[in-house]
Amino acid sequence: MKFIFITLFPEQIAQGAGHSIIKRALDAGLLSMSCINPRDFTTDKHRTVDDTPFGGGAGMVLKPAPMVAAIRKAKEQLPDALVVAMSPGGKTFSQQLAEDFAVGGRDLILVCGHYEGFDARIFHWVDLKVSIGDYVLTGGELPALVIMDAVARFIPGVLGKFASAVEDSFSTGLLEYPQYTRPDVFEGLAVPEVLRNGNHALINRWRRKEALKATWLHRPELLGQLTKTDAKLLAEVQAEAAAEADKPEEK
Repeated sequence: MKFIFITLFPEQIAQGAGHSIIKRALDAGLLSMSCINPRDFTTDKHRTVDDTPFGGGAGMVLKPAPMVAAIRKAKEQLPDALVVAMSPGGKTFSQQLAEDFAVGGRDLILVCGHYEGFDARIFHWVDLKVSIGDYVLTGGELPALVIMDAVARFIPGVLGKFASAVEDSFSTGLLEYPQYTRPDVFEGLAVPEVLRNGNHALINRWRRKEALKATWLHRPELLGQLTKTDAKLLAEVQAEAAAEADKPEEK
């Protein structure tokens, strides 16, 4: 899969993608990444990409001409790519959207804003606006890197096992269950016995129950309509929590 970043700070993209799993995927040719700088399409000696907003107000707005020229250049390289602009007012990014991008068969052109944002006319050259959350950052580079990282996990070969992606938090609709590794006991804290007994049916049941528990405690809005099995497991979780709350405090 190919990614092109439209960015005023290509060095930030290079640094963000220069480590760990993403770097290995790039080195192996599983991903392709490049940057196009809108400053390269300016005509003044200062390479100006911003100007004051019409109607007044604080801050500076990115001029449409350099941004659109950069998008057009990217489309020359990836004619069928989806153009996605980073915008606080865009569609909220999610695990499902990451998977949709990965399996959709289209490369991505990720447009990163700065200052007070884009001149709204650039959105005529954009397919989708995306936000990674209800907050404002100083630029679009970090959100764009987040999107590439999340999408890359669904590309075959990027992770050691594809199951790692589909079992992650949110892929199943629930938060992930707790994970453990060796040693069996660390500073008096033991790995749950069920994970050490080799009974995979019990292990799977424990993991599902723990995922339901984590979701109920921290993100209950994700639970939605439960199957009978999940409803029974969640009832166990809630009964255990109630029993724990009723225990007298130790003095």
